[in-house]
Amino acid sequence: MSLRFGTDGIRADARDVLTTSVVAALGRAGAEVLGPHGLAVGRDTRASGPSLAAALHAGVLAAGGGSVDLGVVPTPAVALWCAREGVAGAMVSASHNPWHDNGIKFFAPGGRKLGDDVQGLIQERFDELLHDGDTPTAAEGEDRHAEAVERHVDAIVSSLEGRSLAGLRIVADAANGAASTVAGRVFTRLGADVEVIHDGPDGRNINDGCGSTHPEDLQAAVRDRRADLGVAFDGDADRLVAVDGAGRIVDGDQVIAICALDRHARGLLSGDAVVVTVMTNLGFRRSMEAAGIRVVDTRVGDRYVLEALDAEGYTLGGEQSGHVIFRDLASTGDGVLSAVQLLDVVARTGRSLADLADTSMTRLPQVLRNVRVAERPEDVDAALAPHVAASMARMAGRGRVLIRPSGTEPLIRVMVEAESDEEAQREADSLVAAVESLFT
Repeated sequence: MSLRFGTDGIRADARDVLTTSVVAALGRAGAEVLGPHGLAVGRDTRASGPSLAAALHAGVLAAGGGSVDLGVVPTPAVALWCAREGVAGAMVSASHNPWHDNGIKFFAPGGRKLGDDVQGLIQERFDELLHDGDTPTAAEGEDRHAEAVERHVDAIVSSLEGRSLAGLRIVADAANGAASTVAGRVFTRLGADVEVIHDGPDGRNINDGCGSTHPEDLQAAVRDRRADLGVAFDGDADRLVAVDGAGRIVDGDQVIAICALDRHARGLLSGDAVVVTVMTNLGFRRSMEAAGIRVVDTRVGDRYVLEALDAEGYTLGGEQSGHVIFRDLASTGDGVLSAVQLLDVVARTGRSLADLADTSMTRLPQVLRNVRVAERPEDVDAALAPHVAASMARMAGRGRVLIRPSGTEPLIRVMVEAESDEEAQREADSLVAAVESLFT
C-alpha cells in the first residue's frame, strides 16, 4: 500500500500499514524538509501511539535534529507549542477513526498546518527513505508533557479575559482521547459545574461509542443530569459537537453561526466575514446574508479554512464537522477552546444554547451518503456533471448538490440539501445510484 498525504496528513491501519519503520521514515522526511530545529511530538491515546511517537523521534534524530515529547495532548496543544517555540511539530493521531488506525499530521514552525507544496516535498523524500529502509525505529525525545498541558489549559482559560462560566452546569465527553488531559481542568478553572464522561482511555476505547461522532451517551447524560448543555470532542480534541439541554445536537455550522452573530453584534468579527467549506448548510449562508456577514467558501478541510482566514485577515471559520478556528486565539482548530467560546456566549447573554441555536440559523434538510470505491477516482466532477445538472433542475433552485472524493478514505461523498427530507433523500438516492454505476 502506498501511503499518501490526504487533507489532514497520513492515516492508515497501525497494525500492519502504518508501522514503526514507515513512521520513522516519515519523521526523518518531515524533519529534513521542515528545518533543523527538531520536532515537537504529541499523540492521542491509541495503543499504537507510544511506539509510533518513538519512531518519529528516531526519524528526527536520524535527520540530525532534536525533538521534544509532549506526550498525550490535544492536537492544538502541539500547534500552540510550535507557535510559542518557533519549531515544527507532529501529532500522532487518527482523529475520529477507531483505535487500530493511526496517523501523522505535521505543523510548520509557528503552528500552522502544511500547504500542499510542503506536503509534496515531504512525500517525495518519504518515498525515497521508504525505499532505502535504513532509519532506526525508536528513540526518546525530551519529556515536556506537563508543560505542554499547562500551556494549553492556560491559553484556553485566558481566552475569556477574566470572564467565567460560573452558573453553567455542563457535561463533557472526552471520547477517551486526548481531551481527557485538559477538558475537566479547563471547565473547572472557569467555574463551571462540569461532569466529564468517557475520560478513561485504555488504548482501544478511543472514539468507541463516544465523543463527537457518537454523542448518544452525552445526550442521555445531559438529559439525566438536567445539565444546561453538553460538549463532545473527537480523539485528538480538535473538533467540537455540542448538545443543548434537551439533548439536541448543535453541530459545527450552528456553533460558527452563534459565534459569528455574537462577534458581529459586538463589533469583533474581522471584516464582517466568516470562512466555511462547501459542505456548510445552505441555511447558514442564508442566515449570514440576512445579518450582513459575508461567507467565504473553501474546499473541505480545516487547513483550507485556515489558509483563507490568513489570506484576508479574518478571524472566524470552520467546518460543519466541528472544526472551528478562532484565528485571533489559536493557529488551528481546538475543540475545547471552541466549547469555551460557545459557552461564553451562553453565559454572557443568559440565553440557553437551544435558543441560540434555533435563532442563529434554520437548517435545510441535508442528506450525506458515502459510496465506497476500490481507489480514489479521477474526473469525478466531469463524469457526474449530467447527473448533478439533472438533480439541480428537478429542485429548481431550492437546494444544493455536492459530490466529492474523500481526502482520507476510498469514498465518494454525496451531499444533497433540499426544502424537504423527502426531496433530499430522493435526489441522494438518484445520485448514489449514478456514482455506483460509474465507479463501483
